[in-house]
Amino acid sequence: MEAHSSSEEFAVGCMLSIKTTLGDDFQGQVITFDRPSNILVLQEGLKSGSGPKRNIRLLKANYIKEFSFLGQGEDPLDLKKCFLDLNTLQSKEESAIRQAETEAERFGVGVTAEAQTIYDALSKTLPVMWDKTAIVVLKEVRVTSPYLPESVIGGTPAANERVRKVLEFERKRLQARNPGQ
Repeated sequence: MEAHSSSEEFAVGCMLSIKTTLGDDFQGQVITFDRPSNILVLQEGLKSGSGPKRNIRLLKANYIKEFSFLGQGEDPLDLKKCFLDLNTLQSKEESAIRQAETEAERFGVGVTAEAQTIYDALSKTLPVMWDKTAIVVLKEVRVTSPYLPESVIGGTPAANERVRKVLEFERKRLQARNPGQ
């Protein structure tokens, strides 16, 4: 059967055998079809007694090479049979938020591309964080604009000297990559 995206063929509960243009071959039950995005949401496998865990597949309908109708089943989202592990979902959400916050802290606000490049280079070998437009290294040494070795202040003499050396090295690397600047 050719793949047509009519709502009758992708009705909730339909059990289908699907071959994709990418070479996948599987069976699943239609959970929903979103016409505006052309995405078909399927519960893979046709065993209704597979326990509380289900494999859900989102498939762009234009990737369906061919499909055949295998029958009509019960509503796959029947609330009496549907189980969501909210604790696991909440844990994953919190982890993703923490990861996004950590990633966001790596980007300076109101700093030049060169300052961000220097920050990224320093972060490869030393613990760094932004304090507005200043780079704080080792929680004690500050590197302020224009981010030159002379711009390094604070910290113990050893920490200060280490940051200066790393900064000098990184600036030489930057200059070698961009000789006209």
